[in-house]
Amino acid sequence: MNAIGVDAGGSLVKISYEEKGKLHTKTYPVEEIFACINWLQILSPDAILKLTGGKSALIQSLVEQKIKLVDEFQATVTGTRYVLKTEKQSTPDQFIQVHIGTGTSIFYVTPDFYERLLGTGIGGGTFIGLGKLISGKENFNELNELAGQGNSHQSDLLIRDIYAPSPSPLLGSLTASNFGKANLNKDAATADHIASLVRMIGETLVLLATQTAAAHQLKNIVFTGSTLDGNQPLKELIASFQDILDFNPIFLEKGAYVGAIGALLDR
Repeated sequence: MNAIGVDAGGSLVKISYEEKGKLHTKTYPVEEIFACINWLQILSPDAILKLTGGKSALIQSLVEQKIKLVDEFQATVTGTRYVLKTEKQSTPDQFIQVHIGTGTSIFYVTPDFYERLLGTGIGGGTFIGLGKLISGKENFNELNELAGQGNSHQSDLLIRDIYAPSPSPLLGSLTASNFGKANLNKDAATADHIASLVRMIGETLVLLATQTAAAHQLKNIVFTGSTLDGNQPLKELIASFQDILDFNPIFLEKGAYVGAIGALLDR
């Protein structure tokens, strides 16, 4: 192979390469950076490493292979356009992209233009960090499993909780305060608090994304990034707002790897 795309982020190193006409992907935690580099050198010692992401300089300092640095935002959008075309039968010409990595970036994307509109520190790092403080666990998959077992309504203060027993002027199931019942409901389990954490992250990102989409008169919002990889509770939470907020959420099977794929495709 001639090239390998590497997206070295704050938490994960995502890898993309093509072999025998098939696109392959792989992930390493940043803590296993030396194992990652050894694997890259075994895979194809003569390949050009096309690097993007915040840890690119670190990898560059540790390898002897030829290096090409690729702009992180450009790689993210290029990879997203490519994956959209390969995974979806019909793709929007324009869309808002919400890339949920350690933090989150929001882009406006057209066929020949993109602009990073805003970002937030709410993202995968929030999930792992607060998840550890709440549960003592820091494994991403274990936290996902806990979130799936929990009920955020046991930890969140809802609109109906405030107005009960009177009728609510708003939809009663909407969140009035994330974790607003955590100190009151002694029966709430750790899983409930992790589910509340997922809801807080999802609600925050959906509100930012839909307001951005409305400003550009768009309804299609593409959600990408490693935080969504295997995170069914977060995907379901995001999708649950599509009717209330009138938007079309799009999730990609290889959405975690769009940065690495975009780097690989860079010419």
